[in-house]
Amino acid sequence: MSRLEIITRRPEHPSRPVSLLFVHGSFTHAGIWDVNFLPYFAAAGYTAHAVSLRGHGQSEGRAQLPWSSLNDYVADLSEAVAQLGEPLVLIGHSMGGMVLQRYLRHNTTTAAVLMASVPPYGMWDSTIGMLFRDPLLMHQLGLLMTFGPGLVNIATVRRAMISDRVPASEMLRYESLFQSESQRVVIEMLAFDPVSWQPEPSLPVLVLGAEDDAFLVPAQIEATARAFGTTATIFPDMAHGMMIEPDWRLVADTIAGWLGDLVTRRNPSRAFTPSSRNR
Repeated sequence: MSRLEIITRRPEHPSRPVSLLFVHGSFTHAGIWDVNFLPYFAAAGYTAHAVSLRGHGQSEGRAQLPWSSLNDYVADLSEAVAQLGEPLVLIGHSMGGMVLQRYLRHNTTTAAVLMASVPPYGMWDSTIGMLFRDPLLMHQLGLLMTFGPGLVNIATVRRAMISDRVPASEMLRYESLFQSESQRVVIEMLAFDPVSWQPEPSLPVLVLGAEDDAFLVPAQIEATARAFGTTATIFPDMAHGMMIEPDWRLVADTIAGWLGDLVTRRNPSRAFTPSSRNR
């Protein structure tokens, strides 16, 4: 990709030795992070970036989106990291968490945060469960994937992404955040993909999940945490779209606190140097 949209919010008084790069999930783009998270972390002293993967937001590749692959998205993340050229904490939500995990197969980074992330083994069991729990939701997501948000019942998308504590009138302002998704990527995420790699033992990873997630139940979030040798934090009364939920600040505060502890525990001059590895 020759042009990726990267939204950046810089702090008035930079005070952190590392920047943040947020990777969005399926059916959305970098703008979903700019509602709350980018301003929040800029106010906390971090330079905060969010990338739109190819075919999403204002990035190139919309015409080729249906055939884009997870490996294409990983290449986009690699390009964004190279463009920014600074020590980064990578934060991935949902599909973005899967992209981040695949990136870490051959690269490392300062630290990683997985928010409501697709597990390392894929979404095959989650999809089967959703077919029984909410077949209408599955049908609507299929329409969203194929035709974009114009033909989708926004109330169904609202139920998929955000808890019922959000008024419908407020949900309307989020409509522009949703778009179609690559059919190929959706299929690739369904496939069973056993972990063929071991995460870098020294890589700090924070795993977060939502109790009322329509896609991923807490047990699946906990499985992701076990793969990275850590434990998951599950937020009660919260849905999949953790960054735009009414209690989004609880999630942001948890990430900020974890990052602050990480800086305190480690020597910044050594801890915040990105590198590559081959496995």
